[in-house]
Amino acid sequence: MAGTVVITGHAGFIGFHLSQAMLGQGWRVVGIDDHNDYYDPGLKAAREARLTPSAAFRAVRGGIEEPGLLDRIFAEERPDAVVHLAAQAGVRHSIDNPRAYVRANLLGTFELLEAARAHPPRHMLLASTSSAYGASTAMPYRETDKADSQMSFYAATKKSTEAMAHSYAHLFGLPITMFRFFTVYGPWGRPDMAPYLFTSAIMEGRPIKVFNHGDMRRDFTFVSDLVRATMLLLDAVPGTERAGDFDSLSPVAPFRVVNIGNGAPVRLMDFIAAIETATGRTAEKRMLPMQPGDVPATWADTTLLRALSGYAPQTTVEEGVAAYVDWFRDFYGTG
Repeated sequence: MAGTVVITGHAGFIGFHLSQAMLGQGWRVVGIDDHNDYYDPGLKAAREARLTPSAAFRAVRGGIEEPGLLDRIFAEERPDAVVHLAAQAGVRHSIDNPRAYVRANLLGTFELLEAARAHPPRHMLLASTSSAYGASTAMPYRETDKADSQMSFYAATKKSTEAMAHSYAHLFGLPITMFRFFTVYGPWGRPDMAPYLFTSAIMEGRPIKVFNHGDMRRDFTFVSDLVRATMLLLDAVPGTERAGDFDSLSPVAPFRVVNIGNGAPVRLMDFIAAIETATGRTAEKRMLPMQPGDVPATWADTTLLRALSGYAPQTTVEEGVAAYVDWFRDFYGTG
């Protein structure tokens, strides 16, 4: 499958990598991003600058919550596929600025669904989050598990977008796949995320903050693995056939939820050790209690992903962290 794809949030971390990969596979990419200042807009501009030389790329500057913007783009482009990545991210920021999450995540997704209702694409892939599993302690997380106890407002808005998308899939026959991302990291990553915070502090000789006294586990997923899985899922259009008892396919709509994770949780202290190895420096660790809204562990069951795509992420934490630190040194000019 190739054609025209609309990617919201193309100047973001994942959106940039996905746009780059899809351009490389012969897609025409129409990207939409507002370049907001949640983190350094210069990083977003630098990502976008690597996409604009392609004649198959069109960048639209604007917020997805702007009434009518997405409808106009869909009417002009008639996309074959849509990958919706634009969102206000960050668990802790949602405590301080919840309205930003209502605007981007709820109103923005509503505008997207309305545009798709008027101009239906062949398949829509919408990003959710592993945080949707909330307080669940059943590991690994399975898409068929009940997920009704979100622990942050960010997670609550993303789980809400799943419900909104399901209703549009049912009412208007829109084929929708929601993917729940698990702790994505890699080159061009956001500066509010742990890899940047740890690496920059270690390189500058500052202490790093280690929450829950280091007793944390995360299903770290390298960005190129996530992009590969996402592109393969474009062809896995939800219909009526289930992949197995583990399939989250809705009984009343062309809609399913798919985990995209590495399928193997890593101790936070081991992740930090990988950064220490890659930088050649030892971190000064400041042990702190758990932060509000956070969870001690995440772990993706990837059975459904493998059944639908034939793919399982391969990158080890050591390989991924080394690639990230190499990029960090090059981009930020550190030793």
